[in-house]
Amino acid sequence: MNEPVVDRRVRKTKKILRECLTQLLKSKKIQDITVRELTEMADLNRGTFYLHYKDVFDLLEQMEDELLISFSQLLNQLDATNRGVPPRQVLAEIFSMARENADLAEILLGENGDLNFLNRLKALIREKCLRDWMALVRGGSGADFEACCAFISSGSVGLVHHWLQTGMAQSPQELAVLAERIILHGMSALKEGEYR
Repeated sequence: MNEPVVDRRVRKTKKILRECLTQLLKSKKIQDITVRELTEMADLNRGTFYLHYKDVFDLLEQMEDELLISFSQLLNQLDATNRGVPPRQVLAEIFSMARENADLAEILLGENGDLNFLNRLKALIREKCLRDWMALVRGGSGADFEACCAFISSGSVGLVHHWLQTGMAQSPQELAVLAERIILHGMSALKEGEYR
């Protein structure tokens, strides 16, 4: 009967540490953040921190891993090869997830972010969404396919980062329509002006 109380305390402690690290990352690079600074901000002792994490890098890595696992699970639920499901539907789900994790996502994709996280994120996008979608229209060379995958995954991540930095004025659905139009029609999509 005591176990749920302990689990709740552990979850609460981890949540506080993650929130504090996210706040610190808004103004500092990870290598400039100390356990002492983090635990003082969280109003916890360092011993409590070390029960759960080796150092601040370990905490950040676990946060990144959890976000990537959630992202991967979301992608695995979506079937981009279903011709009845347009890319915008998949993209809207992805953008909704980014909005739900906006503080952390903006940091991880920004200048204080982790390049390894960014590369892992692009690999997930490439392996799930792009392989499925591109299989529907594939006809070119392998080199062209790889270049297209790199362009779309980097562009999609850049679009999310821009959206987060500019206050997320569009809804995830509006952004998904824009992203789909850019992916499918390139710069000519901007001539249409409105989201549809």
